[in-house]
Amino acid sequence: TASALEHKFPRLGAWERGERYPTLKQLETFAKVTHTPVGFLFLQEPPQLDVPIPDLRTVDNVHLGRPSPDLLETVYICQQRQEWYRDYARSVGDDPPGFVGSAAVTSDVEETAAEIRNALGFDVEERRRIPTWTDALRRFIEQADSIGVLVMCSGIVPSNTRRRLDPDEFRGFALADDFAPLVFVGGADTKAAQMFTLAHELAHIWLGQSALSDAQALSAPDHRVEQWCNRVAAELLVPLDVLRRECEEVPGLKTVQIGKRFARALVVSTLEGRTLYRDAFRLLGLSNTGAFEELGRSLGVLH
Repeated sequence: TASALEHKFPRLGAWERGERYPTLKQLETFAKVTHTPVGFLFLQEPPQLDVPIPDLRTVDNVHLGRPSPDLLETVYICQQRQEWYRDYARSVGDDPPGFVGSAAVTSDVEETAAEIRNALGFDVEERRRIPTWTDALRRFIEQADSIGVLVMCSGIVPSNTRRRLDPDEFRGFALADDFAPLVFVGGADTKAAQMFTLAHELAHIWLGQSALSDAQALSAPDHRVEQWCNRVAAELLVPLDVLRRECEEVPGLKTVQIGKRFARALVVSTLEGRTLYRDAFRLLGLSNTGAFEELGRSLGVLH
């Protein structure tokens, strides 16, 4: 911030007004503190630095402005790592993974998510048994790594613990490549959010499109590609048919919404023949007799 710089460089205001000039040592220190190449400080105007991959980040559907040095350096080092691994993979005769670019934004969301899930060996029941979000994320990363995706996750600029990445600026990016597809996940976010980011960026890899994203499960981006990737990510992590089945098979969850006293009274009244099943289903939000009976058992009025 300006105030932090003024505290560290008391003569900053005088420098900016042209009343005084920094020494070369002061200039080098200023460049280091602001993560700016020294040569930039001798230019008439600041150079326009753009992210070297498609930037699909928006806030309230407005494109974000100038990227921070932290973001740029993170993308640059990941590109360098990808380039090295691409050359390595070719030198040892590795076959390129066949899934990069295998989908399009016109592809069916549920089918694409199923393809990714099958490739990863991502099993919903297995994940259900994993005790913590940290363990679930670790397992998810291992699965992506095992099929040839380079997954990198960090909350700081590489090798600099003092420069923390800001999840409000970006949450991840994908670098599509036939031999070395790479996904970066911002590690400063919650573990659940990191899982969604990884799923979102995997969708970009399946599209064969590099992109910088602000992937959020509850966001509604206006960019068509981001919309598609969000839908695929959601379907990958929580298949819609599983969610529907859970809602039907665990009707006890509905008692939180309608209250146990009301639910118990209505179930008893229906069993005694004073209320029609049709009306009970409507009031309880149920669709079949099996769900009604399960609710009755959970309330202790059916055995």
